[in-house]
Formats: sequence, C-alpha cells, structure tokens
Amino acid sequence: MDFDFGEDQEILRKTAREFLNAECPAQLVRAVEETEAGYSAELWRKMADLGWPGLTVGEEYGGVAGSFIDLAILAEEIGRVLAPVPFIPAVLCGYALTKAGNDEQKRTFLPPMVSGKTLVAIASNDLTLFGNPSGVETEAVKKGDEYVISGRKSLVPYGASANGYLIAARTGSRGDKRISLFMVERNSPGIETALVRTIGSDAQCQLLMKDVRVSGNRLLGGEGEGQAVLKDLLHRGALLKCAEMVGGAQWVVEKTVEYVKERVQFDRPIGTFQAIQHKCANMAIACDGARFITYQAAWRQSEGLPSERDVAMAKAWVSDAYTRICLESHQAHGAIGFTKEYDLQLYTRRAKAAELAFGDSRFHYEAVAGLMGLDGAKSS
Repeated sequence: MDFDFGEDQEILRKTAREFLNAECPAQLVRAVEETEAGYSAELWRKMADLGWPGLTVGEEYGGVAGSFIDLAILAEEIGRVLAPVPFIPAVLCGYALTKAGNDEQKRTFLPPMVSGKTLVAIASNDLTLFGNPSGVETEAVKKGDEYVISGRKSLVPYGASANGYLIAARTGSRGDKRISLFMVERNSPGIETALVRTIGSDAQCQLLMKDVRVSGNRLLGGEGEGQAVLKDLLHRGALLKCAEMVGGAQWVVEKTVEYVKERVQFDRPIGTFQAIQHKCANMAIACDGARFITYQAAWRQSEGLPSERDVAMAKAWVSDAYTRICLESHQAHGAIGFTKEYDLQLYTRRAKAAELAFGDSRFHYEAVAGLMGLDGAKSS
C-alpha cells in the first residue's frame, strides 16, 4: 500500500506549510484567543484567496473540485500551527450545500462562502447530540410556506461571528419527526447567541432559537431527508478533526525531541536518558499510528468506499493518541511546559477540545463495536 502523496498533493502540502509558517505565528494564535470572534478574519481572507474554503466545491460555484484527501492535507497543516480559522465548519457547510442543496441555493450561498465573505456555522449539536444525529431535539414546525424553529444548540463553532447557520431540526408529525437541514440567517428575529468559554478557547457559542421563522426555500433537500446528510457531515468532520490533531501531534513530537537534545541536566542532554528516549519513542509511534489510520480512512472517503468503521476507529484512536502525546511531552519538559509563555500548553488545551469534537473516543469505540455486530453495542 502506497501512503505517499501524489505530486499535486505534495505541492499542496508544501505550499500550505510555507504559507502558514509565514502567516500564522504563535503570537497570532494567542492574540485571537482573547477575541470573541475566535478567528483571524485577515488570515481567513488570505486562505480564501488561495481557494481553501472551496477546495472540494465545483468550479461552477468558484471552487476547485479537489478531493477529500486534499482537505485532510490542509487540515493537518492547519493543526500543526493551530491556525485560528473556521476551516472545518466552512468546508462541511459547503459539502452539505453541494450534497443536498438545489441549484438556486448553491448559486446563492456557495460563491460567498467559497470567497470567504460569508461564514456559515454548523448548528447541529443539541445538548444530547455528541456526534450522533439521533440526538437532535430542536423542532421546526411548518406553517404555510415557512418553518418556525425553536430549540437550543450547544457548542456551535464560531457561532457568535457567523453570518448564518446550518441548523438540524426535527420536522413532521408528532409520531414521525425526522431530521431536516435549514440555512438560517444570523439576523433572523428570535436568535440569541452566548459565548461559551472552553478549555480550547476555540470560539464556541450557545445558540438559542425561539419561534425563528424561516422561508421554505431555506430547507436543504426534502423535508425529513437530512439525517443521512447530517450523519455524513459528522463523519467528515470527525475525520478532518483527526487530520488536524495529527498535525498538532507532529509539532509536539518534533519540538519535544528538539528540547530533550538541548536541555542539559547532570552534565548531559536529557535525551540521552533511557526514560526520556522511551517517552519520545512512544510519542513518535502514537503519532505515526494516528497519521496512518487517519489517511486510511480519508482515502476510503475520497474514493467513495464504505468508511464508517474506518472513521470511527480513527477518531477513537487519534483522540486518545494526541492527548497522550501532549502528556508525555509535558513530562519530558517538566514545569516549563505548563507555563502560559510556552507554546506546548496551547496544543494540550486544543487536544482536549478536539477529543470531544464530533464525538469523543468513548462514543466512537462504541460505534466500532456496534459495526462489528456485538450484542448491546450501538453504532452511530
């Protein structure tokens, strides 16, 4: 099996790394953490100029019609520098429109999203969702040519600064309420947002909707046909989050190895001590394992092959591996790794936040068990 990138993909990876190394220093990451927006509008605009938000969107809507592997490559490079940009929500919303939207919706929404002028946030997380579409509780009641949406969404990424939302809600009769997807404008009456402070300082917000009226032409696909799209969306999001975590984990491994080669204790570099060597080896093994399992799933996704089990396995493994790598790095660094002035703590906090995104490791372990047909297990 060939795990090497193609020529075009290697160029994409190299170009992305050079761009992010130049445009996204750690000072920018720290500065953006103190803002409510949670992302750098200037950096996002530059990424849009490079075509990143529309990487897998059709050329007729301003995209470049790339592959899912291309998305994973960019997500890894973004995770490597912790770039504060809404890359994953943007490409997922673009995918939802491409998959379920009609021609008019695509022409209306995709070009401004691809150009970076419009940011649409994913509002799928109800209080009990945690990566599973069956947890959607928000309701949308049809009244004439409109839908009236009421409910609460938690942990909406970049929701406080988004121009609109992709909202998952239950529609239909009392005994048959199925999931539908809606494009809802931020300034719609009845919408309130509240910033949620998290360990990752990653601009999450709570979205409260009370009798929000939405035109019927904002419904993506048919009524009650959103479950399959939402499930696919969450799987893609989990896999892109895995790629992002791989990038962060690789940075932690490299910086730890550099540190233990330079840090001298008892008249010798601490990297010469067996205990430290074993920690670094464990980190490298965990990181490479995370990369292989992520790109195996990404390849299957890109080829249109069944990938549900592969994605669940990847998210379960990488979530644990990234956190473990950061903890091993802290032990190798000692007290300095915990200081706010040192960059390692940025990665450790992001690792914990990423672990919970799109379903935590426990959720995905249960999904794998369910897909193996084990009694009592539930799949996603």
